[in-house]
Amino acid sequence: MHTFTSIDFELATSEYNSVCAVGLVSVEDGKIVNEFYSLVQPPENKYMWQTTRVHGIKAKDTANAPTFIDIFPEILPLVYGQKMVAHNEELDRKVLRRCMQHAGLVYEDLGLQERWECTSKIYKQLGFVKTKLSVVCEIMGIQLNPHDALSDARASAELFLLKDSAKDKLIKYQLVNQ
Repeated sequence: MHTFTSIDFELATSEYNSVCAVGLVSVEDGKIVNEFYSLVQPPENKYMWQTTRVHGIKAKDTANAPTFIDIFPEILPLVYGQKMVAHNEELDRKVLRRCMQHAGLVYEDLGLQERWECTSKIYKQLGFVKTKLSVVCEIMGIQLNPHDALSDARASAELFLLKDSAKDKLIKYQLVNQ
């Protein structure tokens, strides 16, 4: 069956090591068994107004939050050796790698695949013209609080679990919304 970890990061700036929130969802045998969420203090607690406008997280929200290295012991058992899923796998994979490098940790020690499962690409291949997370979730009937790291990670997990029924749901959605 399906066993994997889904992950999503929110960034404070355009730098890939500027994580300000992380959400992880562990799935075993097709069932969500664990969820982890944390605000994260980015380096120098620095934010760009553009990113704050997207996710609503501000420097005052992370002033007393743990840093990436502080939460890494909680993240490690959720990702070590796991099949990884993300809606934008390239971004989230690069963010994890960059945060680990910034903290003096070795990404390769996680034993992860070179490429992760990408729900955006999967749904594009299934015929979805637009694969923005909110659009795909609406079509698939998945609740989403956009740009909330845990909600995004949970939605990605659910999308991965539902991929086999996606074509049918897309056709029904198109028929209803003509």
